[in-house]
Amino acid sequence: MRVIVNGKEKKLKKGATLKDAVAGEFRDKDALISVHLSTEKLIHETNDFELVTPVGIMVLHLDDSDDARLWKSMIDNVEGSTSRWVTREVVAFGSFPTEIKVDRTEKKYKPYECFFALGGFDSHTTYMMIARKDHYRTYGAGTGRIGKITVGRHLLDIIKEGEEIVDIRPVMSETSTENVIVTKDLTYPLDENYRVETYANVVLNMHSPVSAEQVLIIGAKGYINVTESTGTFLGCRDDMDVTIPDEKHAIREKGCVTVRNDGVGEGHVMFYRETRQVSPAHNDAGRLDMGLALVSRANAGDKVSIRTEPARALSVGLTQAAGAEFLSGFKIKQKRTGDTSDDAIIVEQKPEMTMKSLKEGEVETFGVPRSKVFRISIDEKDEVTSHYFRKVTGLSHKPVGMLKVQFAFPGMPMVTFYGDEVRGKNLYPQDPFKKCKKGDIGVTNQSRPHHGLMGIRLQDSKEYGPSGEEPYGTNIVGKFLDDISLVSDLEEEEVIYVTEEKL
Repeated sequence: MRVIVNGKEKKLKKGATLKDAVAGEFRDKDALISVHLSTEKLIHETNDFELVTPVGIMVLHLDDSDDARLWKSMIDNVEGSTSRWVTREVVAFGSFPTEIKVDRTEKKYKPYECFFALGGFDSHTTYMMIARKDHYRTYGAGTGRIGKITVGRHLLDIIKEGEEIVDIRPVMSETSTENVIVTKDLTYPLDENYRVETYANVVLNMHSPVSAEQVLIIGAKGYINVTESTGTFLGCRDDMDVTIPDEKHAIREKGCVTVRNDGVGEGHVMFYRETRQVSPAHNDAGRLDMGLALVSRANAGDKVSIRTEPARALSVGLTQAAGAEFLSGFKIKQKRTGDTSDDAIIVEQKPEMTMKSLKEGEVETFGVPRSKVFRISIDEKDEVTSHYFRKVTGLSHKPVGMLKVQFAFPGMPMVTFYGDEVRGKNLYPQDPFKKCKKGDIGVTNQSRPHHGLMGIRLQDSKEYGPSGEEPYGTNIVGKFLDDISLVSDLEEEEVIYVTEEKL
């Protein structure tokens, strides 16, 4: 049977399941998959009618009124009538008989309004008139308003006496309703012509480079965590500890992706399910061109796989040689600095932001020997402290982070690194350690004056932690996994690089 998967046709055996369809496709194993079962088209008549004339087509939108209903009931009589006269104020089509009661009240008529008029105040000679300008007049049918011309208004300036309404036809509206489910059940059975999507694809806005980078960062794992789901949008609050400048604004249409740039929730990424007006607090980061069903139906706690166009052009963590090949795929030139050998690890890239790198067409990659990038592990039990450590080192948004030595001295049982005093105010104390072991990485918490200071313990101790504080002033955040002697001889202001990955 034929199934469409992520826009590509696949031929599967009868009785195939979702597992067969998504084999080899981009997706996170715990993320939702959408299955489009069918599309039903509904066609219905609107209150719009085309008036076909020799000079073109006008569209009349009917009011919800008795006069409009009368006009609709006698379309066959109106059709074929001619423009009996054309003045500066009106175009009159007719005549045809009606049973409209005479009303000699003077009324005001506005441009493009369509209304009944009685010739000689006789309902047997009824006309359909279209106003060309504001005017007051007694036409014998009261207000008699039928509706308003919405399309083809320019024809009122060129239509001539004697020209006929050749045809009157209703304007039909076609709407589609999709029968879609989202599931993680790979045993779900498929049928002919089902359409499957495993991820949402975001086309990023080049005019909002920082906001686009925020989307790239939260989607770096290949998926987003759905932290909230409303009728209007799906939201992800995975990285709120950011500063987002004011960038491009636009109407937040269905499928639009925005990043909040101001107020509570700065950095909040939203995928819109319904259209909303322009907001100066929301930057236009991109548009979905696939996966709207996933975004529309996911609930808080779900995962949605995500891809972006362009992908993230960050070479940090690669070797200089691999980085050159990677960047060339984006048509970005590499300028090597630091250790420029092919095997050196790229620890810094300037510029880092993808949109800026693409615009400039060249980046500088700073390399160091592989032995100078140290492996660490981060404990996830204390989310606040682990978030702080990743944010300050840069590990929150790239695979290699940086620590700058604040204090080091030969023979000292620890080495300390600069932190962020402002962010450090939010580091709540953990349960005090009983013994700090060699290689433990710790942070001074908010209970001490030097909150935010980070350190690595070089010797076991029951009294002091990695940053030199007693147990109650220390939050243990991770472990140095390489040979500890490699950092025992550091000097003040020296920079070291750390990673949680195997490079």
